[in-house]
Amino acid sequence: MLHRFFLITTLLLPSSLAAEEIVVGGQAGALIDALEIAQAGDTLRLSQGAVYEGAIEIGIPLTVIGNGATIDGQESGSVITVAAPDVTLTGLTVIGSGSGNDGLDAGITLTKKARGALIENNHVLGNLVGIDIHGAHDALVTHNTIVGRLDQRMNDRGNGIYVWNAPGSRVIGNDIRYGRDGVFVNTSRNNEFIGNRFRDLRFAVHYMYANDSVVANNISAGNHLGYAIMYSDRVRIEGNISLNDRDHGIMMNYTNKGEVVNNTIRNGGDKCVFIYNAHRNTFQGNLFEGCRIGIHFTAGSEHNEIFGNAFVANRTQVKYVGSTWVEWSRDGLGNYWSDHAAFDLDSDGIADSAYRPNDVMDQVLWSQPAAKSLLGSPAVQLIRWSQSAFPALLPGGVIDSAPLMAPRIPEIPQWEEIE
Repeated sequence: MLHRFFLITTLLLPSSLAAEEIVVGGQAGALIDALEIAQAGDTLRLSQGAVYEGAIEIGIPLTVIGNGATIDGQESGSVITVAAPDVTLTGLTVIGSGSGNDGLDAGITLTKKARGALIENNHVLGNLVGIDIHGAHDALVTHNTIVGRLDQRMNDRGNGIYVWNAPGSRVIGNDIRYGRDGVFVNTSRNNEFIGNRFRDLRFAVHYMYANDSVVANNISAGNHLGYAIMYSDRVRIEGNISLNDRDHGIMMNYTNKGEVVNNTIRNGGDKCVFIYNAHRNTFQGNLFEGCRIGIHFTAGSEHNEIFGNAFVANRTQVKYVGSTWVEWSRDGLGNYWSDHAAFDLDSDGIADSAYRPNDVMDQVLWSQPAAKSLLGSPAVQLIRWSQSAFPALLPGGVIDSAPLMAPRIPEIPQWEEIE
């Protein structure tokens, strides 16, 4: 026992007689010894440049200040597991998680006991999952750099941040790259995902069964899909940007009563927005630019309000097949359409003629792609001229009765690089 006491006192240098702050030396086993003697409320200050062996578990409320020190999990389990409330982890480099545990081995795991955890200014590199908020209520994960793995197929990698059943948790200002999805949310509520940057991922944000939350001011660049909001109600998607995402900028699948406001989706490969069986959502003030299809909505999506948006230089502005008219304006305010040749004789900013993005030939082409060979024929041109001259011949679809003469371009959020 005397030898044990001597060993600890040589490794740990208390900054005060009360031992409220413990400076942890860089010797082997020093961090594990420090955790064994620490008391609730203590601060562990690691040695700059030191490498500590994981995996470790934190079972009391305390603060760990990394000073750039590294914790290496030795490729077994989660590197750091937090199983106590009010724990702060800051300034750490976390590497070396395992690759098992049903795909949940992580750099940092916050269990359901980790209420109010603060995870900030860490570098979480090369782990299967970056940070797993697994049942921890009211956690804050902010200003971390998370870089996933590249040694597996994208669908077999872990997520940057996984949020499961963690009401009130917030993910703010993180930089996430590689891995599978940037943030994967499943079965949660009252969450905030604000000001993050996502690159080289499958989905930037993948959202399932998570209601009453906010996804705002994020940047998705070069991913397969930007923001996938699925099976969730009352989600506010505001001020985000999707740039050069391959498939869709925003996908809404079985998502209801959401607000999609002031987002910018630019140069998407396929669809700026795909709406599938999603009802009573509001789209306002967004820019949809340079996609193959501006908005594709299908599967009976109804009672969605779409007004005040700008549709610019999409190959097909809208893809919708239906036999009834769907109005895309509200209270005399429609959308801007870059291909709408219109006049505004009274100078009120509203075009004098309605805009109808699709005609009967569009519907024929969508159902019978081989008919594209007939597009240049006089018969097709006559049909299209007849419909433009006599709108009553049109079969139904989207109509904007108050199209805008000029686009309203939302502000693009600026990213502050994490040091």
